[in-house]
Amino acid sequence: MKNEKTTEDTALGIRRRVFEHAMRNNGGYLSQACSAAEQLAWLYNEELNLGAPTLPMIPKPFEGVPHADNPNYHTGAGYNGPFEPEFDRLFIAPAHYALVAYATLIETGRMAAEGLEMFNKDGSSVEMIGAEHSPGMEVHNGTLGIGLSTAAGLAWARKKRGEAGKVWVYMSDGEVQEGQTWEAIQCCAHHRIDNVKAIMDVNKQQCDGAMDSVMDVGDIKTKMETFGAVVVEVDAHNLSDMREAAKTKHEGKPLIILANSNPFHAMPILEERFPRLHYVRFKSEDERARMNVSIADSLGVDPIDYAH
Repeated sequence: MKNEKTTEDTALGIRRRVFEHAMRNNGGYLSQACSAAEQLAWLYNEELNLGAPTLPMIPKPFEGVPHADNPNYHTGAGYNGPFEPEFDRLFIAPAHYALVAYATLIETGRMAAEGLEMFNKDGSSVEMIGAEHSPGMEVHNGTLGIGLSTAAGLAWARKKRGEAGKVWVYMSDGEVQEGQTWEAIQCCAHHRIDNVKAIMDVNKQQCDGAMDSVMDVGDIKTKMETFGAVVVEVDAHNLSDMREAAKTKHEGKPLIILANSNPFHAMPILEERFPRLHYVRFKSEDERARMNVSIADSLGVDPIDYAH
């Protein structure tokens, strides 16, 4: 399934959709769109080998949790295509990146734009914090740190079955404050699970502010290498960097790409809110209006008429 848009245009489209949504809803995950747009656009547009979606373009309502008497249950991974041996699988570990992930699905033709109108509505599967039934989500990753472990288990099984498809994980740097992340790397190295790759958005931000103000994690690259990963650092906004990093040989080890990003890239006015950038809810109508004009100018669009 080939997207007609370039990866650069896809990343710009992601930011524009998140911007419009945030303006109309008096807040949103703007900073994640700033830091992650190129990464997710690159994954979906170039790197991942995915089949056509198996779920409706307009997401179905929430159909309940999985159990024996619920035949309608499905995971949102169907938007990434079928679970066939030749196709790749993607785990989006930071569930709060859901808005950016949904915008990515729309920009790559995997979900209808109407899906965002269902965002965070009662009874909707288009959750504010992505769950396993949300578009593009394979499992529930509400507890940060479990994404790499889950992906490693699937990758190990795929390797044992001789399946060609790779397993990718999209991560955030806040996850390295969780011990499970390090155990997952160690496990991959020990069992030679090298059909798993991860790209981590290193924006140095988390819910309560700057990473180093909550828990300093030190030199992530050196630590990950010590636990057994092959690690490459890139500029998160440089597509060539990511393309080359994905080619890095990593026989017998997981590959982790540390994508160093700017949490107000392409929306420089957000620096006013630094370091409180996790969820940007406008403090006043004046701030909302100023950001509307400034960000629209930065993204090359008209300000959003959110009053109507």
